[in-house]
Amino acid sequence: MYINIIAMETIVNSHDSITELRLHGVDHTARPTWKLKETVEFYRDTLGLPLIHTISARGWGPETHPDFLHFFFDSGKGSTIAFFYYLGSQEPGNMKDRPGQPPVPSDHLFDATHTSWLVDTKEELLAWKEKLEGKGVEVSSTTAHEVIESIYFRDPNGYFIEITRKLRPVDQVDAADAALTLEAAIRLEAEAAAQGVDAKSIDAVWNKKAHLLGDELGETEASDPAPVRIYVLDVPEFASLVEDARGRADCRVSQAGRNYLLIEAQEAVEFRRKELNLKPAIWYGLFTGGLRGRIECFDRDKVRIVPE
Repeated sequence: MYINIIAMETIVNSHDSITELRLHGVDHTARPTWKLKETVEFYRDTLGLPLIHTISARGWGPETHPDFLHFFFDSGKGSTIAFFYYLGSQEPGNMKDRPGQPPVPSDHLFDATHTSWLVDTKEELLAWKEKLEGKGVEVSSTTAHEVIESIYFRDPNGYFIEITRKLRPVDQVDAADAALTLEAAIRLEAEAAAQGVDAKSIDAVWNKKAHLLGDELGETEASDPAPVRIYVLDVPEFASLVEDARGRADCRVSQAGRNYLLIEAQEAVEFRRKELNLKPAIWYGLFTGGLRGRIECFDRDKVRIVPE
């Protein structure tokens, strides 16, 4: 059974006053800072977020908890972004080299924690880039990855910040595909754990997902399917892959259920990023729909898939 990511738990209390228990948006996110003045000036003055609340308190809980300031900036639509400043505490060693780093991923664990703000248009996104650069902030080039396009920069603590715009709305097609991807990964991890190893390859997730999707569509090995099969979610960001395959003699394209197209090949097949006119962020997720076959080569410009 696949994960239903939109299911809501129904709960009824003793007075029948609560029929649906659900969350109503993010109230705030919070991080520590050891740069009080710089952080206040950056979020209040550079980003223009109003400072709306500060808690100043003696340490809570254990005696080792220092006195602190906990301050909140209005981040839009009722949410806030907050920081803890622990008086008299020393900045950890792994934080000292974060400020001043360029706005590109350098530590995937540290940079995975970030905040992203939404704008409506390309023009707004570029205007923010110009404004920030005018204030001396180093900003990345625009980056498109599937359903969003973003710019990135760092605050005085070295935390990643993103400003993004939606390229298209996500709908039930995306939700169903997301559930299938995570189901494939969860099953793969369980199988790997049973063998005492770690699941490390996204190729294996794609392969597991292709098997699950094939089962869902009623495909069997007895039906003699092509040895190379690429399932492509029927959304705009992957359309160039499908169009390229349609124009090739070594590929066959067909509908696979309501949400996917299937590219099949009897022999090894290659695709070129520039011919597909894809940005790297989309290129490296090209087979997220599922893949039967072995990836022999996958670099910035070319991918080659051979039969398993």
